[in-house]
Amino acid sequence: MKINLPQTIRWDNATATLYFIDQTKLPLELVEEKEETLEQVWQAIKALKVRGAPAIGIAGAYGLIVGLRDSQHLTPPDFLVELKKQAAYLNSSRPTAVNLSWALNRMVAMGEKLGEENSQTIFTALLKEAIAIHDEDRVICKNIGKYGLPLIKNGHGILTHCNAGSLAVSELGTAIAPLYTAHAQGIKFRVYADETRPLLQGARLTAWELQHAGIDVTLICDNMAAHIMSQELINLVITGTDRVAANGDVANKIGTMGVAILAKYFGIPFYIAAPSSTIDLATPNGKAIIIEERDAQEVTHFGLRQTAPNNIKVCNPAFDVTPHQLITGIITDRGIIYPPYEKNLRIFA
Repeated sequence: MKINLPQTIRWDNATATLYFIDQTKLPLELVEEKEETLEQVWQAIKALKVRGAPAIGIAGAYGLIVGLRDSQHLTPPDFLVELKKQAAYLNSSRPTAVNLSWALNRMVAMGEKLGEENSQTIFTALLKEAIAIHDEDRVICKNIGKYGLPLIKNGHGILTHCNAGSLAVSELGTAIAPLYTAHAQGIKFRVYADETRPLLQGARLTAWELQHAGIDVTLICDNMAAHIMSQELINLVITGTDRVAANGDVANKIGTMGVAILAKYFGIPFYIAAPSSTIDLATPNGKAIIIEERDAQEVTHFGLRQTAPNNIKVCNPAFDVTPHQLITGIITDRGIIYPPYEKNLRIFA
């Protein structure tokens, strides 16, 4: 069974042009936006036009190519200064997902490695590195799908939170990759997708792409998850993650910790899907993860309509941290990691 999935990031090598699907327009419009400047790429990442930890890493790598195109006349030392400056700028767009800094650091390291070459040669090598990051992510997603597949059984009800599907990566997804892989093999199951307030990535993105792929999906409000679990409709929870700390704590979209607590109470296995690039051994635990605080209007408005009083105080963290004690296992592109995480993450990373 072939699954037709959207390509959230597209690099046209023939025209040297970068395109993102503008995810803020989904599910009503499927619009591909041409990225022409470094500032436009920064804004696309910040505004969640392109989102998902692996995807913004890929976007950042290509964003450097867009930003450096007109700098190839510089001397190699000046070109490397510009490379580092642009990488730092792109990294400021979103601080929580480790993949963005990981990809940008990888690009800078490639530039420094070739520092004695002329700027055109360095630029060509950087483009090859960005394409390699993109291609490697495709393999990572397929492997996460392969290792997560045995968890999915006929008749299962599976809950997911936010969007960790093809829109968040190069293809297939992380948390959704096992679902696509199972669906392609004819396994019958139902997905319950949390809407994921305040930006509705579950409703706008996960529900849209699963329906588009022909998977049985039911949309629920975030505060319905406990009831659905109590009705014994959920056999498994899989979510993605933006950063895995060295002790196994994970940062993911706000609301994930609540889902994990519910799953623990009802005795439901709770799995995280994470590319190996998302494992951050330099961050000791979840308390050390910087949590992005987003604009208050995301909470005070539902769509374009204001739904809260004027001048109300708002707290709007984009992520929360799920303690490792609540996580059954972490599905990676190298296999499933089980506790003790502090020991086993070092083997897989």
